[in-house]
Amino acid sequence: MDRSSNLRVGFRGALIAVCLLMGACSQSAQADSPFESIFSTDDCWLCSDKPLLGSLKNRPLAGDWTYSVGGEFRYRYMDEQNRLRPAGTTHNNVDLWRVVPFFEVGNDWITAHVEAIDASIFDNEIARLPIDENRADLLQYYLDVNLWGEPGDGMLRFRAGRQFLKLGSQYLVSPLPWANTYRDFEGFRLYWPDPLWDVDVFSVRPVNGAAVATQFRPTSRDLPDSSVWFTGVYVSRKQVFGGALDGYWFWNKEDQPLDTRHDGNTHTVGVRHSGTKPLASSVNWGWDAELGAQWGNDNFVTAPRRNVAAGFAAANSGVTFTKAPWTPAIKGIFWWGSGDNSPGTGTVHTINTLYPFGHFYWGILDNFNGANLVQYGVQGTIKPHDKLTLLAAWHWFDKANKEDFIYNIAGAGLGGATASRNIGHELDLIGTYAVNANLSVQLGYSWFWYGDAVNEQVALARGDAHQAYLMTTWGF
Repeated sequence: MDRSSNLRVGFRGALIAVCLLMGACSQSAQADSPFESIFSTDDCWLCSDKPLLGSLKNRPLAGDWTYSVGGEFRYRYMDEQNRLRPAGTTHNNVDLWRVVPFFEVGNDWITAHVEAIDASIFDNEIARLPIDENRADLLQYYLDVNLWGEPGDGMLRFRAGRQFLKLGSQYLVSPLPWANTYRDFEGFRLYWPDPLWDVDVFSVRPVNGAAVATQFRPTSRDLPDSSVWFTGVYVSRKQVFGGALDGYWFWNKEDQPLDTRHDGNTHTVGVRHSGTKPLASSVNWGWDAELGAQWGNDNFVTAPRRNVAAGFAAANSGVTFTKAPWTPAIKGIFWWGSGDNSPGTGTVHTINTLYPFGHFYWGILDNFNGANLVQYGVQGTIKPHDKLTLLAAWHWFDKANKEDFIYNIAGAGLGGATASRNIGHELDLIGTYAVNANLSVQLGYSWFWYGDAVNEQVALARGDAHQAYLMTTWGF
C-alpha cells in the first residue's frame, strides 16, 4: 500500500471514529448553536464523566484504608514521511497500542502503588524504537510515606521505588507521556507539597528505553541502568512577582558514557518564572521564562573527556480572550539551546537537555531534542465548543552554531558543519475532542519544509516531511 493509500485509510478511520462519537453524543432537540447538537452529552454512555471502573476508586478497605483500581488505554495511528532519522529518508506507517492498569492501596500516611504496562507496535515499516514497545512489564511500583505534617497543611513525604519524574516546565525532566512506553526512573524521592512551597529532592536511575539510549528490552524485564545516577533538587515558591519562582540543580552522572550522544558527568542549574495575570476583565496574560547553565565533562564525538560549558534560554508568553466567542488564545514561543563552534575539540558547548518533553515544545513532528537549536514560533487556539479545541502552531528552526550537528529527538548528532543555520520551518494543526473527563480523540497533521542546513548535506537532504496521526485515550 503506498503512502497516499495509507493516509486515506488512516483519515477514513479517524473520520469514522469521530463521527461515531459525535453521533453517540447527539440529541434530537434543536440547539441554539450548530455545535451543540453535535457535542451534546444527553443519553450518551460514552459521554459520562464516570470512569469505567469508577466504582473501584477510593473504596473503603479497613479503618481509614482505601484502595483504587484503574488505568488508561491509548491507541495511536501514525503516518510519517522524511523525519530526521539516522537511516535517511523513510516512510513509516504504524499502529501503537498502550494499556496501563494500576492498583493502589493506602491512607493519609502511607500509599503503595503498582502500575503495569503493555505497549505494542504493529505494521511499522522501519525498525522499532525504544519509545515504541514494552510488553508486559512494570511501569511504576513504589511506597509513599508521610514522614511529617498533616494533610492539607503541607506534608514531608518519602517515595521509594520505580516512579515518574515531572518537574517544572518539563524542558529537562518529563515522564514523556507522548511516547508509547512513558519514561520512568527507579530510586528515592523526598518531597514537600505546600500551599506556598513545593520542594523535590531525588536520586534515581533511568529504567526503560525512553530514558536510556542503550536499553531496549521490549519483551524482557526492565532493569534500572546501573551506570547512571540522576540526582537533583527542585524548589518552587508561589506568589513571587505575581507568579511562581522556581530554582533547581540536576546532576546527571554516567559511568559508561557514549561517544555518540551527550551524557557524561554534568551539573545543570536553572531558574524559572511563570504565571498568569488579568490585563482586563476579559483578557488574561500568561508567561513562562526559564534560563539554565550546564557544566561538567563529556566524551561526545571524541573518546577523551572534555569540559562542558553550555546553557539554554526559553520564553513563552501570550494572551487569552476569556469572554470572546470561542475563547481565542495566542502566544509567542522562543528557545535557544547552545551549540558548539568546534565540535570534537576543546570545551563542549552543546547543551544536553537530559530527559525532556520535546514533543510538547519543539514541534509535534519530533525532529529535535533542543540541543544546538534556536526556535521562534507562534501558537493559536480556539474552542468552538467546550469539548473541542483547535490548535495551530508555526515554528522556525535554526542551528545555534552552524559548525555543530543537527540533533534529532533521540539526541543523535546528524550531518555536520553547514554554511547556513536554517534547518527549516514546521506547521502543526491539532484538533482535540474531549468526549468526557476520561475519553478524548485527537487528530494532528504536520508539515516540515527543510532549509539549507539540511538540504546542502547529501546525507541529510530529503523532501518535505509530513506526519498525520489519530489518537484516542481512555482512562478507566
